[in-house]
Amino acid sequence: MSTVIAGGPSLPQERRVVTEIPGPKSRELFARKQAAVPPGIGTTLPVFVTHAGGGVVVDADGNSLIDFGSGIAVTSVGNSAPRVVERVRKQVADFTHTCFMVTPYESYVEVCEKLNRLTPGDHEKRTFLLNSGAEAVENAVKVARHATGRQAVVVFDHGYHGRTLLTMSLTAKNMPYKHRFGPFAPEIYRVPLAYPFRWPTGPENCAEEAAAQAIDQITKQIGAENVAAVVIEPISGEGGFIEPAKGFLPKIAEFCRENGIVFIADEVQTGFSRTGDLFACEDEGIVPDIIVTAKGIAGGLPLAAVTGRAEILDKVHVGGLGGTYGGNPLACEAALGVLETIEADDLTGKARRIGEIMLPRLRSIAEKTPAIGDVRGRGAMIAIELIVPGTKDPHPTAAAEIAKKCHAEGLLVLTAGTYGNVLRFLPPLVMPDHLLEEGLAILEKAISEV
Repeated sequence: MSTVIAGGPSLPQERRVVTEIPGPKSRELFARKQAAVPPGIGTTLPVFVTHAGGGVVVDADGNSLIDFGSGIAVTSVGNSAPRVVERVRKQVADFTHTCFMVTPYESYVEVCEKLNRLTPGDHEKRTFLLNSGAEAVENAVKVARHATGRQAVVVFDHGYHGRTLLTMSLTAKNMPYKHRFGPFAPEIYRVPLAYPFRWPTGPENCAEEAAAQAIDQITKQIGAENVAAVVIEPISGEGGFIEPAKGFLPKIAEFCRENGIVFIADEVQTGFSRTGDLFACEDEGIVPDIIVTAKGIAGGLPLAAVTGRAEILDKVHVGGLGGTYGGNPLACEAALGVLETIEADDLTGKARRIGEIMLPRLRSIAEKTPAIGDVRGRGAMIAIELIVPGTKDPHPTAAAEIAKKCHAEGLLVLTAGTYGNVLRFLPPLVMPDHLLEEGLAILEKAISEV
């Protein structure tokens, strides 16, 4: 079955493998990459893309691959969504940049107005725009410290927040993110995350015990009165798509409210309908003091946002926030196109449908595969955790081998996890059902072979 999408080049929505993957043209380009780019810039699958849209990416050799990655949750509306393309095309002909801090433009304000309205909570809010998720997280912490007059920041096991100095410090995983890049920023404290699959006394005790341990550590080791902010992903991203046990996030949020601590939700990977809600913290009714967004916000253009309570953000002095490119007009127009697309095409509902298709299929596979320890996630943010059968020991080699087999068959999948043993799935929310089903069939075959 093949359908064709509009927007940019019309692309048949089909898997097509015409050479080995990567093919000769991609291998030639990859050799150029190795000669020009430092090896620290890794590559998951060295196929060089020429076109992409809907649920496929097409490479330089003419292979059409099913995309279960979305550029790491960026192209949720597709790589060439018509509303995004049209808005950006018009804007690039008008002007590409003025710097909002010098001579402003309406699209920046409109994006901020929409985020103030759409993010959880009916309190008065303010938003400012930046370039990347890491920059936004760093600015959220900066605002919280300024507003509270405190210094300590609490983060969680398995968390990932970026690659700048401060966000590396906030990130839990050493290799490859932190290894030999220290010294790191001070006044960062890490506490347990409610990780149901790996909680020592079982998932039924996870939320209560993890919250109690986290709060006890904060109280005894730091002092709640010294904590400016708690920063947490409602579902961990790079850490392995860990959905905290139900009840954990509300307990942490309540502790923050009681102690004047700014609760920061890092929704860089979970935001903009990815989990079947517009924002993942809505699942348990969490209303963060500050919410950080990026990735899916602008359909592939660099944009991020910090949205928070007006009484917190308004405390920062004039000139204390900003950046040359933050809220670039092209990215703002793209973001407006993304928000229009999410609403017009009910992509929040589509994310839930993707979950309804994927989760039962993956659980069925897990029942006959002892190496699958856990199937988890919400909406179109789903993962399986690979273990050594008969144990809970992580099995990263199995994850790597399955991914390699999927890639060879024309299915792009990503790995993740603190132990490198998680396969994560982030299909575009516009992916046709037939591609989703075909991708799952390729994945099942790869799992059975490994």
